[in-house]
Amino acid sequence: MATIMFRARDDRHSVSGSGTHALPGHPMSVRTRTALERLGLADPTHRSSQFDETDVRRASLIVAMAPEHVEWVRRVHPEAADRTVTLKRVVRVLATSPSRADAALLDRVRTLDLAGLVIEEWEEVVDPAGGEQPDFDACAQEIDALVDQLIELL
Repeated sequence: MATIMFRARDDRHSVSGSGTHALPGHPMSVRTRTALERLGLADPTHRSSQFDETDVRRASLIVAMAPEHVEWVRRVHPEAADRTVTLKRVVRVLATSPSRADAALLDRVRTLDLAGLVIEEWEEVVDPAGGEQPDFDACAQEIDALVDQLIELL
C-alpha cells in the first residue's frame, strides 16, 4: 500500500516495494485493492516480490511497516541496518531532526544512526492480513497519513 501511495504523490524519489516473507508474483489481495480504491488509488499490475540483495544495493532508505521487518533486514542484510527503519519511526525522527533538505537522502539517513536504534512496539503498522475489510481500510488510512508526512519531510 505504501509503495502505491508514495508513487502516486511523489515523483522526486524512486520507490519500490517488496516483502520480508513474500510469495513472488502474486497480485494484491482483494481487500488491499478495495482499501486503496477507497483512497482513489490503484495498481492493477502489482505483483508481490521478495526483498533481496538488489533492493539493498539500490536503496537509500528501507522503510518497514513493523519492528519484525526491521529486525529481519538487520539479520538477513546487516549491511543495510543503517538505512532500515519503520515508517512511524522515520516520520518521527525526520520531523524532529534539523532540516537538511539540501543534503542527499542517503547522507541524511546516515546521520540518524538507524542501526543503533532499539525498535519499539509503538512503531508497528498492524498488518490487516486475515482481517475484514474495515481492518484493511483502517490500515490504508494509517499508512496514507504516514506516507504524506514522510513525503513532506523528504
